[in-house]
Amino acid sequence: MATPGGMMNKKKKDFLGVSAPLGYVPGLGRGATGFTTRSDIGPAREANDISDDRHPAPKKKKKDDDDEEEDLNDNNYDEFAGYGGSLFNTGPYEKDDEEADAIYEAIDKRMDEKRKERREKRFREEIEKYRQERPKIQQQFSDLKRELSEVSEDDWLNIPEVGDARNKHQRNPRADKITPMPDTFLQKHAMSSETMTKLDARQQALGGIATPFPGAMTPGMLTPTGEYDLRKIGEARNTLMDVKLNQVSDSVSGQTVVDPKGYLTDLQSMLPSYAGDVADVKKARLLLKSVRETNPNHPPAWIASARLEEVTGKLQAARNIIMRGSEVCPRSEDVWLEAARLQPGDTAKAVIAQAVRHLPNSVKIWIRASDLESETRTKRKVFRKALEHIPNSVKLWKLAIELEGQEDARILLSRAVECCPSSVELWLALAKLENYDNARKVLNKARENIPTDRKIWITAAKLEEAEGNHTNVDKIIDRALSSLRSNMVEINREQWIKDAEECEQAGSIVTCQSIIRAVIGVGLEDEDRETTWMDDADSSASHHAIECSRAIYAHALTVFPSRKKIWLEAAYFEKNHGSRESLESLLQKAVGHCPKAEVLWLMGAKSKWLAGDVPAARSILALAFQANPNSEEIWLAAVKLESENNEDERARRLLARARNSAPTARVWMKSVKLEWQLDCIDRARQLLDEGVKHYADFAKLWMMRGQIAEQLGEREDARKTYQQGLKKCSHSVPLWLLAARLEEKVGNLTKARALLEKARLSCPQCPDLWLEAVRAESRAGNKNIAQATMARAMQDSPSSGILWAEAIFLEARPQRKTKSVDALKRCEHDPQVLLAVSKLFWSERKISKAREWFNRTVKIEPDLGDAWANFFRFEIQHGNEEQQESVRKRCVEAEPRHGELWCNVSKNIKNWRCKTNEILPMVASTISTVF
Repeated sequence: MATPGGMMNKKKKDFLGVSAPLGYVPGLGRGATGFTTRSDIGPAREANDISDDRHPAPKKKKKDDDDEEEDLNDNNYDEFAGYGGSLFNTGPYEKDDEEADAIYEAIDKRMDEKRKERREKRFREEIEKYRQERPKIQQQFSDLKRELSEVSEDDWLNIPEVGDARNKHQRNPRADKITPMPDTFLQKHAMSSETMTKLDARQQALGGIATPFPGAMTPGMLTPTGEYDLRKIGEARNTLMDVKLNQVSDSVSGQTVVDPKGYLTDLQSMLPSYAGDVADVKKARLLLKSVRETNPNHPPAWIASARLEEVTGKLQAARNIIMRGSEVCPRSEDVWLEAARLQPGDTAKAVIAQAVRHLPNSVKIWIRASDLESETRTKRKVFRKALEHIPNSVKLWKLAIELEGQEDARILLSRAVECCPSSVELWLALAKLENYDNARKVLNKARENIPTDRKIWITAAKLEEAEGNHTNVDKIIDRALSSLRSNMVEINREQWIKDAEECEQAGSIVTCQSIIRAVIGVGLEDEDRETTWMDDADSSASHHAIECSRAIYAHALTVFPSRKKIWLEAAYFEKNHGSRESLESLLQKAVGHCPKAEVLWLMGAKSKWLAGDVPAARSILALAFQANPNSEEIWLAAVKLESENNEDERARRLLARARNSAPTARVWMKSVKLEWQLDCIDRARQLLDEGVKHYADFAKLWMMRGQIAEQLGEREDARKTYQQGLKKCSHSVPLWLLAARLEEKVGNLTKARALLEKARLSCPQCPDLWLEAVRAESRAGNKNIAQATMARAMQDSPSSGILWAEAIFLEARPQRKTKSVDALKRCEHDPQVLLAVSKLFWSERKISKAREWFNRTVKIEPDLGDAWANFFRFEIQHGNEEQQESVRKRCVEAEPRHGELWCNVSKNIKNWRCKTNEILPMVASTISTVF
């Protein structure tokens, strides 16, 4: 019988054909869970482990009716897009359909790529704007996070606890008050359980058997508990303690060996110090016992067992074990030493005495025996007894000699060298204690017994030098080399040079120089000698062996007398480490061998000038003119000598002669500068007009011409001068900078930008031009443009130190430290970056770190005047007078010449006569302490 369709629809449940919800497990609600069988692989599923793949959604049944398969309801219809589903979903998907879909997909992808760049750019801008307005907490506290690495352990432990956020009642709960129970209460409680056998007076007075409180309870069969008197309990405890102390007292002598007051403290110290697992100790003890029983003649087993007991606090057990070990292994040196270490005082001496009887030839046991003695006299006896058994022990002889006086030590050494003739140290020690004649005899005997040791020969040379026999020193060193070679000993050049440095430290200068001359050329090829010798000289100088370096330079100059490089190295060495007389003597020899070396003549003239001997400096320059006629350097040095000594007319005449005989661009520039310094502006401008005709491609002449025009207020003339100069010298960065700064001074910032842009085209990848562009925008108040320009500059010159230094202070104060870390990663040894980091620490009032980084900066680049000026300004603010004077002195020795701030002051025409010690405070006064 067919069932009507309406009946089927009424009985059909609404959840049939619908996928189960996520995590649904049939039967889970009534407690039925899955189970596993032997065929299952892996562990069974827990009751609360809901798996998604064990119960997938039921598949939809295929329906023949297309109307039920497609959702063509009016709610799913849109006027523009049509039905939500596909009307042709049931149709066949052919190759043409696949090709059409691929074409549409490619078109969509192409259209999306066109808008991709603009969309991503807009997204990045929105993200950057959002991050600027609302920075992440991580960015805000990044500098503080970096500082956590500097927090010490004590500072970390001293951080206060976080406050309690609970309310008052939760923070301060009412504490339970516990009051100790008095003895009277305990006594009354005991009385309440007692059995009364008679009536006391109170009971008779109150009327018969009426029992007052606390006898309200009816007496029964309770056991009497007695009286609870805590005072008596304490007295009994003290009595018991006295009995124990009396038991451990010395009943024979009547003196107790236990301090009653410190008894409990001693008990506390007897607690085991081992904090490990007891089971591990038992296991180790069992294993070591097995080793001892298996191989009782194995000394390390006994030593390990004793040390285990010592670690666990059982010192007596450790002593017993090691003593049994000494009985089983009486020939073991280590067991006896361990037994002596564990035993106290006199017992240890007895143990060592037994050890000496069993091992009379053990050096360590005899030394341990001497260590146990406290008096020097008994130590001497121990060592002399030991030397009777072991006369050939060098170590025992040394220890015994150290305890003796000078005369007794000499006697012992004479005996020691007989017993130990192969010990160089004993022979040398004996030679030091003897007089000259006996020392020579001792050293001769030592050479006969030990013909292969170089130290005996060196000691002999030092002995001759000490007696003033300098001529014998070279002979001894030469004989030493020949004797060692005949005995098949390899001459180690580096080792001999090290011995020479030790001789210099000991004051034996002649021996040191003789060793250098003898071994400096050993094992070297002819083409490698010059380079190797220069490296040796630098190495010895770094070890503070000045005489060794001087000897190496002297030998090199005898081999290569015409090498200008070696003479220069030697001259600089004497300038740094020698005296003025030694430098002048060396330079006098140098110009004799290398008369064409202008720098040597100039160094000699400068040395005389600094010493105040101006006529001698003039004579040296006159000789230099004869050897090098028409030399530009010598002409300019002569002009500087005269101008520094206020001989302006002589300087003018020298420059006039130089322009006629040796006309160069520098000579014209010095001529103009001298007239400018003497305030002869018209004469200077005449010379400039002539100079630019002859040397139009020399940028400094155009720069000076424009600066003079600016000084006179002729800005239009200065602008024309710069324009003409840039046409001739388009690659001169300072000329571009002067032109741009002139436009900025007159308020034409747009023209200044254009000039800097043109300059960057003519001089690509020039950090100075980028830096000027950034600073120009900063001075104009355009911070955003300055940061954008800095970003372009960093892309163009990513490793420029001056740009990174400027970028650090362009950032806001919280981000400066992060920027400085990035700068140090890119330019680790750049002085500008190091100076910026120093100023950053200065601004954060980290005085010690700032001083450390300033020292690092001036050490890496001592020629940077800005670093010295900032350092001096820092010491003025935070240092004392001694530190300020130290910086000033070091700056004068370094003679800095570069640096933006330094050059602004030093090259100012008003300060042309100022020295370094005068320029330093002037530059420091221009530095602001606000960064």
